[in-house]
Amino acid sequence: MSPEATLAQAPPQERAVRAGFLGLILFSLAHFFIDLYSAALGAYQPLLGDKLHLSLTKAGVLGGLLVFSASVMQPAYGYLSDRFHSRMFSVLAPAMAGIFISALGLAPSFGWLLVMVVLGGVGVASFHPQASARATLGISANRGRWMAVFISAGTLGLAAGPAYFSTFFSWLGHERTYWAALPAVLITVLLFFLLPEAERPRSQVRHRFDWRPLAAVWKPLTILYFLVFIRSIIQVVFNQLLPLYLNRERGFSLTGANYALSLYLAAGAIGGFVGGHLADRLGGRRVILISMAACLPFLLLFFLTTGPIALIGLALSGLLLLFTIPVNVVMAQELVPGQAGTVSALMMGFAWGMAGLIFIPIVGWAGDHFTLHRTLLALSVFPAIGFFLTLKLPK
Repeated sequence: MSPEATLAQAPPQERAVRAGFLGLILFSLAHFFIDLYSAALGAYQPLLGDKLHLSLTKAGVLGGLLVFSASVMQPAYGYLSDRFHSRMFSVLAPAMAGIFISALGLAPSFGWLLVMVVLGGVGVASFHPQASARATLGISANRGRWMAVFISAGTLGLAAGPAYFSTFFSWLGHERTYWAALPAVLITVLLFFLLPEAERPRSQVRHRFDWRPLAAVWKPLTILYFLVFIRSIIQVVFNQLLPLYLNRERGFSLTGANYALSLYLAAGAIGGFVGGHLADRLGGRRVILISMAACLPFLLLFFLTTGPIALIGLALSGLLLLFTIPVNVVMAQELVPGQAGTVSALMMGFAWGMAGLIFIPIVGWAGDHFTLHRTLLALSVFPAIGFFLTLKLPK
């Protein structure tokens, strides 16, 4: 019997719960691959530079454009998904991201690279707001825990992305990596056939976007946004510059530096799951306080020691810092349930993207003048700022 037929025969309440968990599984699987493709550009950069003779400036433009297309634009897709309620924002996203990112090796010029990066980023951006809003739809208990499952799937995808594409480079060469898009196409097919349209409550049917619910909670929503922004500064800068720092200034091989980044991101995925679980028991505000206070000593351990102890510090700082990813999203959604897609995009893509657009160039410039070690170490001040800012959240 098909899943749809089994679902139709169940009692209404059980049917809603089953549909909720089916959606969670589908969205989590899609999130893994969406973020896997979004992490691929860094792996491509050395190969594209050799093929098309790209300067570091052009490589930076590519990275900035991907951040803009995939992250900064997410609130626009959140608004559209809240207004039109079409599942196609989620269904088509994996194929679009996978096809254009996987085909970067075919680009004959820098101009074509720009086009393909933007279109791949559109797939990433259109998925996250709607999927974040619908991932726990129909699940009433322990939403923080289940949101953590969804978000941790994406973080694991980020960690797996460089290794996944490195495998294709070694097997097929960078001009045949379009085969790497196959999982993305299969995920889109699964979503098309198994993901139902979300019911649209009559109370949410409107022709104009209603800003009043957002305005009513502007203060805690603004604090939550800046907490995500602060966390994202460290997260996105490490994503882009940690391998470069470890290779140039701490003597790691390129492979070892990339494995260290994977370790950091994998620990963050575990941290997101643990943080969501703890939020259901301790409350979101307390978990954010723990995260900001506890990650700082391990960041310092990483920067001030060497060898295995430094790597332990790196992993634990990532685990604790990323406690707050699902917590912030769920808290924002509970503040403004009628615009869940919009606030999800604000808390995830827009905050992350703005942190990247502002701080990656600043850290790069400062690294040229003061070394990356000193510059990255200086970022340790942000968790301390985040701790005191969290105290402003209402209890």
